Amino acid sequence: MGAKHESTGAAGGGSQDGDRRIGRRALLVGGTAAAVGTAVLARDELARLWWRVPGVERPREEGAVDYAAARWVAASDENWRRADRPDDFGVDMVIVHVTQGSFASAVKAFQDPSHRAATHYIVGQDGRVTQMIRELDVAYHAGNRDYNERSVGIEHEGFVDRPQDFTDAMYAASARLTAGICARYDIPVDREHIIGHVEVPGTDHTDPGPHWDWDRYMELVRRAATSAPSPGASKSA
Repeated sequence: MGAKHESTGAAGGGSQDGDRRIGRRALLVGGTAAAVGTAVLARDELARLWWRVPGVERPREEGAVDYAAARWVAASDENWRRADRPDDFGVDMVIVHVTQGSFASAVKAFQDPSHRAATHYIVGQDGRVTQMIRELDVAYHAGNRDYNERSVGIEHEGFVDRPQDFTDAMYAASARLTAGICARYDIPVDREHIIGHVEVPGTDHTDPGPHWDWDRYMELVRRAATSAPSPGASKSA
């Protein structure tokens, strides 16, 4: 199955000293401005993250979906983690997976707490779309923590070595879904931002495999992105 539990990682950074030849008045003025700016940032950060206080959860509407054409079926809580994207993690990528099994088996796996992986969406060969994790939350699907935090994952029913599994209905439905995601987060519709699981650094997966028609898929996404509005985001939290 395409999804895989996220791996841990950390990023570091450094800072440089400023110009020390700065006047006392400029230093005082700058220091006051910085203090005010810091206070504003701290206030905004607290307002945004208040729900992370132990015992407090961000309000959610049960059964709400981000894509109006999707049916909601909840994944196990063990297969994702709560977030407030794109406020805490910017979303700039869609990752394409293949289930290596049936639609029903993928749903069952993502409901299993021991599976430790799930994608946000599953698209069936008949074009149906099921959402199992909210886009604002981090799904364990890429096998890479950074990519999990910045992406929306979409599974596609089938097997990588069976080109007949990738039906017209599946391509069309998935393209509309991806176009809607790109519109919501201002993601460029290109192969740098719409990738396969195989392209995630550190992954041991090969999906969507050699039979996934990327040229066809990207053209369908572009058409969907420039056509009349398709079913899009739910307004519910």
